[in-house]
Amino acid sequence: MMRRATLVVGLGLAIGCAAIRPSGSVLVSDGRYAMGTVLEITLVASDEASGRAALDELFALAERLERVFTVFDAQSAVSRLNRAAGRGPQPVDAELAALLERARQHSELTGGAFDVTVGPLVALWKRAAAHNVLPSATELSAALAHVGWEQVRVVGRRSVLLEGPGVTVDLGGVAKGWALDRMRVLLERRDIDRALFNFGQSSVWALGRPGSDTAWQLLARGPGGGFLGVLHLRDLALSVSGSLGQSVEIGGRRFGHVVDPRTGHALERRRQALVVGPDATLAEALSKALLVLGAEEGLGLVAEQPGCEALLVDAEGGAWRTPGWDSATGFAAF
Repeated sequence: MMRRATLVVGLGLAIGCAAIRPSGSVLVSDGRYAMGTVLEITLVASDEASGRAALDELFALAERLERVFTVFDAQSAVSRLNRAAGRGPQPVDAELAALLERARQHSELTGGAFDVTVGPLVALWKRAAAHNVLPSATELSAALAHVGWEQVRVVGRRSVLLEGPGVTVDLGGVAKGWALDRMRVLLERRDIDRALFNFGQSSVWALGRPGSDTAWQLLARGPGGGFLGVLHLRDLALSVSGSLGQSVEIGGRRFGHVVDPRTGHALERRRQALVVGPDATLAEALSKALLVLGAEEGLGLVAEQPGCEALLVDAEGGAWRTPGWDSATGFAAF
């Protein structure tokens, strides 16, 4: 799973605002371990019992999706699919087929800057770090042969084909967003329209508002430490991705865990991308692509997507944003 940049939810601010809430509602919250991190959920429910029942159902959904998407369990749906690469179409969980189809669409949208088949390149850079030797052109070429969203074909609702041996998929960069989107649907069925999902302090869904306040308030850290400022989110998903969150040093140079799927090169600049939008899965894909594409091309891509805005910052103090970022997020910089 890809480690992500940190976003700290300003719980004191959010819950403080929610304390002044409409009569007949209660605030319920809980945090549990899921998908390799902590999932924190706060709901505004009609009563304590229904709120707690909704929380249990939401956490159960996260646990079920983790069993499908994780690459750390040899028996998960993803692991079984990866072992069958090159053996023709394979039966898979419908949830996995649906997410892989979305991943294909987002890879095409980003020109391959986001790609769930990037695993062979990530593994190559890990081996390079272990030996303190940069990957050779031959090694990069060999790894790139197994990378490319075109090598993933979704056949119907429950069948997926990985084109050749060595092709793998790792959904760590998008599965949390997908899970949050499914949780949002679950709450709609329960007629709950005010909630804050905080997945691993990097993937967030802010539904409605916490109480009498106008939005959920979140505190975002910067790529070089410290804080960027406060976000005010209402009915928006947020994804935060960092380029050097889990970095290695090779030959005196620092390389991040984010690798450009198109070239095979690991990113070297310490940057952080924040993307908001009406869909958490899309926001996740765009935040990864923004790191790879950079300010001009990446922000242009985000701005073209309905309802999406972005902020890109680096540790040297540079900051770039889409024209609607400040108004969409109520961003108050420190």
